[in-house]
Amino acid sequence: MSKAGALDLASGLGGKIDKTEVLSAVEKYEQYHIFYGGEEEERKANYTDMVNKYYDLVTSFYEFGWGESFHFAARWNGESLRESIKRHEHFLALQLGLKPGHKVLDVGCGIGGPLREIARFSSTSVMGLNNNEYQIARGKELNRIAGVDKTCNFVKADFMKMPFPDSSFDAVYAIEATCHAPDAYGCYKEIYRVLKPGQCFAAYEWCMTDSFVPSNQEHQKIKVIWEKDLVVDSPVPWYLPLDKNHFSLSSFRLTAIGRFITKNMVKALEFVGFAPRGSQRVQDFLEKAAEGLVEGGRKEIFTPMYFFLARKPLSESQ
Repeated sequence: MSKAGALDLASGLGGKIDKTEVLSAVEKYEQYHIFYGGEEEERKANYTDMVNKYYDLVTSFYEFGWGESFHFAARWNGESLRESIKRHEHFLALQLGLKPGHKVLDVGCGIGGPLREIARFSSTSVMGLNNNEYQIARGKELNRIAGVDKTCNFVKADFMKMPFPDSSFDAVYAIEATCHAPDAYGCYKEIYRVLKPGQCFAAYEWCMTDSFVPSNQEHQKIKVIWEKDLVVDSPVPWYLPLDKNHFSLSSFRLTAIGRFITKNMVKALEFVGFAPRGSQRVQDFLEKAAEGLVEGGRKEIFTPMYFFLARKPLSESQ
């Protein structure tokens, strides 16, 4: 897991937002949501601002509690969270058939945890696409520490408007990322454009979207090779790390005791001025989100691990 400590958490809180404006950013972000009266059309119209505010506010918390890879994973009995996350990423690389020298795109890469793991595992060059300035800066620093800064990099861009020529990449993947797109079809269309003919796109997503409609000829341009909800075969519930009834020494910061300690630590850091005003509010809405994920997971309302592998045809006529 990440080695980020209390001071890393405090210094990173708010990301690129001015420390004096963190509280107002929290308030603005909350206003986008239904609970606070936000409208769907406003969220879609301002999705870049909404997503950037979210990740500026929460990235340090994610890294402190979860690690460098911001995603869930199918997990076997006796397997740690860290081990399951690495296996999840290796599975993706194997499904894509990555080979040394391949040029790969990570769509919505966060701070690059999967990017670094996949690059080392497959000896490939991976470009991370992200629209959040703070995450890119943090990711570049972690690339340097990991020694992959010569083969891996980041580009700041909207995945609805990718700044790459057609047919640029040997493989493309996304991990729980394209759910942030205001239009899933538009996002997948861009992925299709930058992927080389005959090559593959793989993704883990929160749910099966309506974007893949079998009767739509446009959607058939990318041929789905196979798809499955990987949660079905996982003996350990995907939401277990967030369940307060679960205790784990290897993921101590995610346990009820660990979160209690973090909450009071953030409160103290904010009180003495090391953490900006509004930091506790960020932790509060992350706690509410965690409770919602656990409840939804128990009721099997959604999955964060709907996997699919698709291949771009060699020609438009195929």
